[in-house]
Amino acid sequence: MPARWMLMFAALLIGTAHAAPATVLVVPIEGAIGPATAEFVHKSLARAAREKAQLVVLTIDTPGGLDTSMRAIIKDILASPVPVAGFVSPNGARAASAGTFILYAAHIAAMAPATNLGAASPVAIGAPATPGAKPPAQTEKDGKTGESKPPDPADTMMRKVTHDAAAYIRSLAQMRGRNADWGERAVREAVSLPAAEALKLKVIDLVAKDVADLLKQIDGRTLEVAGGSVTLATGAAPLDTVEPDWRTKILAALTNPSVAYVLVLLGIYALLFEFSNPGLLVPGVVGAICLLIAMYAFHLLPVNYAGVALILLGIGFMVAEAFLPSFGALGIGGMAAFAFGSIILIDSDAAPGFEIPYALIGGVTAASAAFMFGVVGMAVRARRRPVVSGREDMQGAPGEVLEAFEASGWARVRGERWQVRSPVPLAAGARVRVVRMTGLILDVEPVPGTPGKEETC
Repeated sequence: MPARWMLMFAALLIGTAHAAPATVLVVPIEGAIGPATAEFVHKSLARAAREKAQLVVLTIDTPGGLDTSMRAIIKDILASPVPVAGFVSPNGARAASAGTFILYAAHIAAMAPATNLGAASPVAIGAPATPGAKPPAQTEKDGKTGESKPPDPADTMMRKVTHDAAAYIRSLAQMRGRNADWGERAVREAVSLPAAEALKLKVIDLVAKDVADLLKQIDGRTLEVAGGSVTLATGAAPLDTVEPDWRTKILAALTNPSVAYVLVLLGIYALLFEFSNPGLLVPGVVGAICLLIAMYAFHLLPVNYAGVALILLGIGFMVAEAFLPSFGALGIGGMAAFAFGSIILIDSDAAPGFEIPYALIGGVTAASAAFMFGVVGMAVRARRRPVVSGREDMQGAPGEVLEAFEASGWARVRGERWQVRSPVPLAAGARVRVVRMTGLILDVEPVPGTPGKEETC
């Protein structure tokens, strides 16, 4: 009897375990999409596969981001054995630019009320805007002959990027059975849609109030994933919200353009301080670390290196102003180059949400000018002052002989007792002047008009 009850209890436990639905992971994507976001999504999808979760919900609220990071996220979604639902949430959120591509790539595309998606123009997914560039569909003709002119190289690059982006979003739409024509319009014309119209045009699969409502609506759906077919049982599935770990947070902070901008300036100023005061070591170490971290961040960001060159040129001009009598020309030119270089440092058109605030640029420019004109100027003036201590200051210093001697003895120089040498005998109280310093011995000579050693009979 006990054995029978134990078997029944074990069978009940096994049945309960099989009946419990698998976990649903909720992964928030907020703000500009960058390397930190791509790594966060990659780790979350890997965890979902490892823990055998039945669904990953990406809650999306982004103005766009870097093309490389967007494509890395899409590759992870397409290769994931766990289905992924893209959900533009909460109310008032948007999936612009790169967010639209990610939503198209997800196995399920959903939006909350009062949200929108679109504006996936080629500039917004990684191509810098070119002044005067024409839309890709237009061609320019010669006014005299009526024949087509050779395409401008910048315009050709715009066409290539646009066609590539349009083909990419169309392929994602065809894979998921969504509106490919509208996706191409979002790329070529930068159009946007609210949630209700997106559902009507079959750009998304459904509209849900929140994650719980989304899970109820997709309960029982069968989806094709990288490993085969998966039938969802999300009606009563437990939710597990994934939070970024410390490494992701640090990476997100370092790839923030404002932080990278401040780091590179801090590194430059620290190295300048080290070069002007050799041997301090701490400014040099801190400056080198800051510069290396900033260079790593710039490697991941769409940096315009002409902006970096202008910043360095501006700092050089402001330093030169402290040394050369240019009557402000170098200083003003340096401030202008520094400010303009800071403005164009990050290509904000290529990466929405990654621009450097103008208020920060203005504050840093003013602080840099004050530092260069003030601190560097004081350092230069200090170098031009006469030496007031050390070996150099002892030469020519006056002294008084303490006791009579013939070749060497003792004298008081600048209030201190020193051993001195003289080529002539000196009497006590004789006034002398230091000629040179050899080790800790002063070579002196008598001051004219003072008595030497008294002769005895």
